[in-house]
Amino acid sequence: MHELPRITVVTPSFNQAVFLERTICSVLNQGYPNLEYIIVDGGSKDGSVEIIKKYEHRLAWWVSEPDGGQTAAINKGLRRATGDWVAWQNSDDVYLPGALMQMAETARIAPNVDLILGDMQIIDANDNIVRGQRYVRPTYKALLAEGMVLTNQAAFWRRELHDNIGWLDETLQFGFDYEWFLRVLRVSDSVRHVPNFWGGLRYHDATKTSTCLSKFADEYCVILNGRTLPLWQKRLYQVRRLLLTLNYGHFDYVLLGILNRLGWRN
Repeated sequence: MHELPRITVVTPSFNQAVFLERTICSVLNQGYPNLEYIIVDGGSKDGSVEIIKKYEHRLAWWVSEPDGGQTAAINKGLRRATGDWVAWQNSDDVYLPGALMQMAETARIAPNVDLILGDMQIIDANDNIVRGQRYVRPTYKALLAEGMVLTNQAAFWRRELHDNIGWLDETLQFGFDYEWFLRVLRVSDSVRHVPNFWGGLRYHDATKTSTCLSKFADEYCVILNGRTLPLWQKRLYQVRRLLLTLNYGHFDYVLLGILNRLGWRN
């Protein structure tokens, strides 16, 4: 256990009782022996607190009280974190089996990296896989060119980064993850991508991604604040991502993406 890095996972929660237990179990059932798990609930009234109490003997800390929203809840948990590596997993999303151990092994063989990430599966309300989302090693300019070409559902970073670049921006409620990873990659290019599925992003009727697309777009404009790249550079980063994905051997994934762009549906 002492040879494994301590990993802190924070789950922000608010009225997601229908999914929360699946999220909690996806963290605890990793079987990772050096885990610190924190749940920050915003004062839910839907049975979430009863679910949290069911697992409180396996939690490092939890609280249920009104807060300033998802971003503030994540920061509250991160400020209590003691792990070498930290992450957050939303209360309707999940980690896939083996994710934490694979992350720890990557940290062992690449001791100088600051950010480690894997790939993601998009799942529905019943845990069925909708499709996989493959990534490549991100860079600061790649995020400027293409947006969120990584995901918090499968990302971990060194806790000490917060000492250097602060916490998540609590003025943002939709694009805060994008702004955070832009800040990380602006100060560090020490990143390792592992081409395995580590996280599951759940699409359902109540997700922000489903209901607030225009608000995401508005916050992205504020975040970028004139940092957008010219179209030719955006195309270059798309080609970069394509070639790196092919280099991983994900030929079927690339082919399916091309067919979908051409309007083909299976």
